[in-house]
Amino acid sequence: MAKEIQNIQNTDNQQEIPDISKIAVIGGGSWATALVKILSDGGITTLHWWIRNQDDIDHIKQYHSNPRYLPSAKISNEKVKAFSNIKDAIRGANAILLAVPAAFVLDAIKDLTPDDFKDKFVISAIKGLIPEKHILVTEHIEKNFNVHHKKVAVIGGPCHAEEVAMEKQAYLTIASGSKRFGTALSEAMSNRYIKTTSIRDIYGVEYSAVMKNIVAISCGIAHGLGYGDNFQAVLVSNAMQEVQYFLKAAYHIKRNLLGTAYLGDMLVTSYSQFSRNRTFGNMIGHGYSVKAAQLEMQMVAEGYYAVKSIFEIAKRLEIENEMPITRAVYNILYERISPIVEFRILKDQLN
Repeated sequence: MAKEIQNIQNTDNQQEIPDISKIAVIGGGSWATALVKILSDGGITTLHWWIRNQDDIDHIKQYHSNPRYLPSAKISNEKVKAFSNIKDAIRGANAILLAVPAAFVLDAIKDLTPDDFKDKFVISAIKGLIPEKHILVTEHIEKNFNVHHKKVAVIGGPCHAEEVAMEKQAYLTIASGSKRFGTALSEAMSNRYIKTTSIRDIYGVEYSAVMKNIVAISCGIAHGLGYGDNFQAVLVSNAMQEVQYFLKAAYHIKRNLLGTAYLGDMLVTSYSQFSRNRTFGNMIGHGYSVKAAQLEMQMVAEGYYAVKSIFEIAKRLEIENEMPITRAVYNILYERISPIVEFRILKDQLN
C-alpha cells in the first residue's frame, strides 16, 4: 500500500485549485465547534453544520453559540447554517469535513451512500481509528464510498478546541494526496489565530494523531500514580520511538517526525490541561474504573478505543514487543491489570 500511495503522491495532475468554498461539517462536539469557528473566521463562504439535536440547532440560531460545547465560541449565522438531517447538510457542499469521535463515525454516516460523496472532497479531523475494523477513517471512506485518494485530506497538529474558542495562536497541518487540494484547504483554514502548513503524508499524520492519544493516556496514568516530570519526559521520548517504529512497519515513507503534526501534537496532548485523554488516564491512575472515568468525563477519550486497534495492528505486523507503552495501556484498559503493576513492568522497559 505504501509504495502505491507514494506513487500517487508524487503525481498530481489536477490543473486547477479545487473549489471548497462550501463545506459541510459533520459533528456537534467541541472539536467540530472549533472547526466551524476556524472556517467561518477564515475564507469559507458557506458552512453547513450537521448536529443531531434540534434544540441545539435552535440555540445556535438564536444565540450564535453551541450550548453544549465551547459556548464561548461565537458562531457566525451569516456563514453557518445548521441541519439535523445529514443529507440536507451535505447537499450543495463541495467538501465534507468529518469531526465526530471515531467510535461513532459509522453510525453518523450510516445513511450516506457513494452517490452522496460523488464529486465531493472529504476531510477527516478525526484522531482515531474505526474501532470495529481497526482501519483509518480515510481508508474506510476511500474503500466504501469510492472517494479517490486525491480528494481526501486529514487535519492534524497541536490545536485544542478550548484554545480555539479563546482565539489563542495555534497551528494546523493539512495532509492530502493532492498538493492543490491541500493548499486550498490550508488557505481556507488560515486566519488571524490559525497558521497552517500543507504536507502529503496522509496516513502518517493520521496514525500519529491516533497514537498520541494512547501516549496521553499513559502520561495521565503516570501522573495519577505519582510519577514525576522526569519519568514523563522519558515516557514521551520513548513513545516517539514507538510511533517511528510503528509507522516504519505500517506505512514507510520519508517523513520528519519532529514536525508539529507528529511531535507537536503528541506534546500538547500529553501535557495540556485540556487533554481529555490525559485526564482520562489520570483518573485511571487514581483508581477509577474505565466506565467510571468515562461517565464522569462525559466526553470521549479517543485513546481508549485507539489502543485496542493499534495493538491489534501491531500484533498483525508482529511488532507488539517493540511497543511497550501501547501494550501497557492496552493491558490496563482491556486486560484490567493494575496500573501500579503494569507501570512497574513498563519503567524497566524504557530507556
